[in-house]
Amino acid sequence: MASSSRLNDPERPIRVTLYGANGLAKRELLSLPDPLAVLTVDGEQTSTTAIIRRSLSPSWNEHFDVTVRQSSMVAIQIFDHRKFKKRDQGFLGVINIPASEAISYALNNQGMITRDLTMSSNNLVVYGQLLFGFSLTTQPAPAAAPSDHIAFLPSASDNIYPGQSQGGPPSNHSFMPQPHPNLRSNEQENSRSPSALYSNSSLRPTSSHVAPAPSPRFASQPSETPNVRPNTTSSATNPGRMTDDENGVPLPANWERRIDAQGRTYYVDHNTRATTWHRPPIPGQVPQSSPNPGLPQSPAPSRNTSTVAPTVNPSPTPSASNPTAQAGSYADVPLPLGWEERRTPEGRAYFVDHHTRTTTWVDPRRAPNQTGSVTVTRPPTNTNLGPLPSGWEMRLTSTGRVYFVDHNTRTTSWDDPRLPTHVDDGAPQYKRDYRRKVVYFRTQPKMRVSAGKCEVKVRRNRILEDSYGAVMALTGEDLKRRLMVSFDGEDGLDYGGVSREWFFLLSHEIFNPSYGLFEYSTHDNYTLQINPASGINPDHLSYFKFIGRCLGLAIFHRRFLDAYFVPSFYKMILGKPMSLVDLESVEAVLHRSLVWMLENDITDVLDETFTTTEERFGELVTVELKSGGGDIPVTEENKKEYVDAVVAYRISKRVKEQFDAFMEGLLELIPSDLISVFDERELELLIGGMSEIDIDDWTKFTDYRGYEKTDQVIEWFWQCIRSWPAERKSRLLQFTTGTSRVPVNGFKDLQGSDGPRRFTIEKSGDPQGLPRSHTCFNRLDLPPYQDYESLETKLLFAIEETEGFGQE
Repeated sequence: MASSSRLNDPERPIRVTLYGANGLAKRELLSLPDPLAVLTVDGEQTSTTAIIRRSLSPSWNEHFDVTVRQSSMVAIQIFDHRKFKKRDQGFLGVINIPASEAISYALNNQGMITRDLTMSSNNLVVYGQLLFGFSLTTQPAPAAAPSDHIAFLPSASDNIYPGQSQGGPPSNHSFMPQPHPNLRSNEQENSRSPSALYSNSSLRPTSSHVAPAPSPRFASQPSETPNVRPNTTSSATNPGRMTDDENGVPLPANWERRIDAQGRTYYVDHNTRATTWHRPPIPGQVPQSSPNPGLPQSPAPSRNTSTVAPTVNPSPTPSASNPTAQAGSYADVPLPLGWEERRTPEGRAYFVDHHTRTTTWVDPRRAPNQTGSVTVTRPPTNTNLGPLPSGWEMRLTSTGRVYFVDHNTRTTSWDDPRLPTHVDDGAPQYKRDYRRKVVYFRTQPKMRVSAGKCEVKVRRNRILEDSYGAVMALTGEDLKRRLMVSFDGEDGLDYGGVSREWFFLLSHEIFNPSYGLFEYSTHDNYTLQINPASGINPDHLSYFKFIGRCLGLAIFHRRFLDAYFVPSFYKMILGKPMSLVDLESVEAVLHRSLVWMLENDITDVLDETFTTTEERFGELVTVELKSGGGDIPVTEENKKEYVDAVVAYRISKRVKEQFDAFMEGLLELIPSDLISVFDERELELLIGGMSEIDIDDWTKFTDYRGYEKTDQVIEWFWQCIRSWPAERKSRLLQFTTGTSRVPVNGFKDLQGSDGPRRFTIEKSGDPQGLPRSHTCFNRLDLPPYQDYESLETKLLFAIEETEGFGQE
């Protein structure tokens, strides 16, 4: 029976062409498969394609000659070569085709066939389509499908006809009409340019409001074989083809109307194998516009930006209301420099002028006499604008639009300060965002740590002298290297904690009023100002340069100094003018006198000249506030000038030499244009951090090792800290972190040796011993004390009576 059946079912040779696949399943998150196809006939004849590396849409373009019977089964499987030998892991899909169907396709010269991949018995989810074809072995070998003939509008396999659901089965054929039998040999090459093949799945119709553009190549080239035309009878009798428009008006010959997955109508011209979103003109009727065949008539944005509606709504003109007519005649003319074409969600084209930050419906490529509109004048552009001015910063809004921030005036603008532009009131309002300023400041190239090490070795008992010698012996560039501080006779390694303590101790020395360089302000005993009598030390200018370097060193390496200055000192660093209010912290009595002078009529009341008197080492010295000031009386008319002159002299002029030396050292590490983004209050935080310690914030951002937050020892610890005065809390913070200052954003921004690191309490040590700290890691080793008194006594002794570093 078997031999009789095989006699009635003779073998026939056919050629199977595997063009490629599209949209294969991606099994791994961080890599793409290496697809290959395996062709099998009845499980005996097996052929394998080449391996395409890292692709979800491989293109093989290989053909295989096989022998089949009518009862045979042809299987085409796709595998990931990298997992081909792993069970159930390399499978990407399969298509099973009866040989009788394959023979029929070969005899009819069906051309390219597109079918969805299916699952096998392993039930792995598969995606994508396989593109293949069948032909007779007596025909010439098929040529490779051109890769640039992909990326097209939806094909028949993606089409949804009226009454068909989106999930319905796709057609197995390309949308090209069936060729006439006597043109079979001439149509071989044309069957290799499928409309259903995509090079990238992202070019398929999407659910967004932006439609894909037709292929420019298909739109611009009428045909690959001009001497061959499809059989119009065959195409007209196709039962699934719509040859009229939405109103029932017949389309021209060889035109077809289709609907994509989003319900949008597009038209297929089988004469030129092109697609368009616009209805073809009726023969004999003059169209309103003649679109350039080479222009993709698609409401797709011109670049990868979010599509936004125009901000300017000019009254539509007849030409402007027709986007096709507007853009069609200028497809081969590029837009002027600085212009961009976009489309509204409804598909209407509009144009953006980035020079004037305006939008218009009118194509800028149209001459003024064509549109009747006045040409917008634009400022001249410069392709090499250079860096932004000092104190300016460029930012982006949430929609990606560029705007500029002027930290000098605390204003924002859409306009580039490097160009002469106008002010737009719609720009985002200026915000005093200190955290963002710090991020911007520290990410600038000039604030990056250089390669190498900057080693500073000092003795604790001579920290000022040793630090002065070490810092002044280095150049500004040397100080920008990684800072490594060590104390003589101590084994501690500087991963941040040692340098923090060095800055803490050094700031107590250099700002000590006993050295005569700085003095306390009249407002309190905490804020400092430059001592105008510092010249008693002949080397005072060198020391002020050293202090400027130390301040710049702390800012550059993200450390804090345990010192606060009068507000006018920060304004002097920023180069801001002084005001009468700033004098209050310098000389309170003089400030009250000048305020009274401004608020009252001084005619025949005061007898003053443009001079001021100050005490220098017990001697009263008279200083002229302006040239010949001793002969210029102060009157009601010029008293404001007198007050301004007194303020300028008392705050800045009399300490100009000291301050200039200080700034010389500071600017060796910190550029003035970068530090100018801060105001005087923000600069104070940048230098000294926060002064008040919030215990609630401290407890909130504390981690525990070996302890739980509810343990008795931990509750005793926080109870003890809350009962301490502010100075003792600062000492504890300095003991555990290396500095008594809290970052501006609180304890959550505490820095460790490797970046942000929270304050940590670890269960470690003998209950009879003292707590230990690891300043590089913001960690406190707290033994499990048996009672509250022991904990407070040991902790207080540790922070008050111990000093120095060891190494574990």
